[in-house]
Amino acid sequence: MKVIESLKIKEKAYIEKLENGLTVIIIPKHNANKKYVIWGTHFGSIDNRFIMPKTEEEVFIPDGVAHFLEHKMFEQESGINSLDTLTALGVEANAYTTNDHTAYLFECTENFYPALDELMDYVQHPYFTDENVEKEKGIIGQEIMMYDDYPEWKVYLNTLEAMYHEHPVKLDITGTIETISHIDKDILYKCYNTFYNPANMAMVICGDFEPEKILDEIKKRLIKKENQGEIKRIYPQKEKEINMPYKESKMEVSMPAFIVGYKDVQGEEYNPRIAVKKHIAIEILLNMIIGKSSNLYKELYEKGIILSEPGLDYEFTDQYAHILISGQSNNPQEIQKRIKETVKTFRENGLNEQHFDRIRKKVYGDYAIEYNSVGNIARMFLADNMKGINSFDYIDDYKTVTKQYVEEILKDIFKEENMVLSIVK
Repeated sequence: MKVIESLKIKEKAYIEKLENGLTVIIIPKHNANKKYVIWGTHFGSIDNRFIMPKTEEEVFIPDGVAHFLEHKMFEQESGINSLDTLTALGVEANAYTTNDHTAYLFECTENFYPALDELMDYVQHPYFTDENVEKEKGIIGQEIMMYDDYPEWKVYLNTLEAMYHEHPVKLDITGTIETISHIDKDILYKCYNTFYNPANMAMVICGDFEPEKILDEIKKRLIKKENQGEIKRIYPQKEKEINMPYKESKMEVSMPAFIVGYKDVQGEEYNPRIAVKKHIAIEILLNMIIGKSSNLYKELYEKGIILSEPGLDYEFTDQYAHILISGQSNNPQEIQKRIKETVKTFRENGLNEQHFDRIRKKVYGDYAIEYNSVGNIARMFLADNMKGINSFDYIDDYKTVTKQYVEEILKDIFKEENMVLSIVK
């Protein structure tokens, strides 16, 4: 196995790419009580158009298939739901779908191998029928309507709608009631056979394990599948302009929800190491602009314009990237205005050296704390793997993120023409 290591936090990861193409990542945490396994496929909501390996057939699927497929994977031909089986073993099991991947996971202190048996059985043995697919449409339809009532979800989708013209990142991960009505078992099997091939998947295991032993146990439970090679995904061209600067919706809310966003207009070439460096720089900038210790946050809080620390996020893959500053306020426009003013001041005067150093250390500390939890470690390594990133780079590269580099990122990304405001009143 290939071994990667971060000397700063004294952690190692053992990586093996099997003959069938599956990437297995093992992060030993000796004396940890909990064990965590997450098995993911590089298939998310944005993957709605692709060319199938071998047949070269171009496929266009309805919105929401990746999420629909995640739901259906638990149902077995025996009539037993694998989630119920795992719960009966006393393990915490779940699954989720994002824009770029789908994952199945469990965490436990006991019954690890019976739980591993069940996880690796249901993920490798799909069972779709006309009847169970139709039944699921009703269940997912209820979920879609439930999310429609969440102001936080609505304000997020509106932000993406404001940023993007055509890119599928702006679409709801669950799809709509209309789009899921077109899903049938043939579409599910086609997507399963394409995207759930080991070559398109990664498994991360974290806990008190001997790497060689747990790798052997994984291999024993894998069914024989040929490495089909790379899937050609078809995405719209990267867009340089935002779609609209402002989007507003009305819902039953006690206080307006808002997101101030910046669209990061990426270049054509995606470099994982540069993406990490940029991500660190953006986290530093967000904390300096409106993080808990910033002057702007203190002023807004003292005046009652913002009631709690805002959410600060940078979401990205090789296909899209954007910054999100989220929260609740009776005057979101004032927050946007003050962010603009703060960014302008930082651009003109440069960043304060002491403030920069303090925030950079804080961001590093946040990264290091992630390694206290087996679940955080495993989910992080899987999500980063889907982006081609070595998670340790966030720890090992943070000192290469200089004040000068961060000031360049400020000028390059925090531009008013790339800024949007989304409000749910």
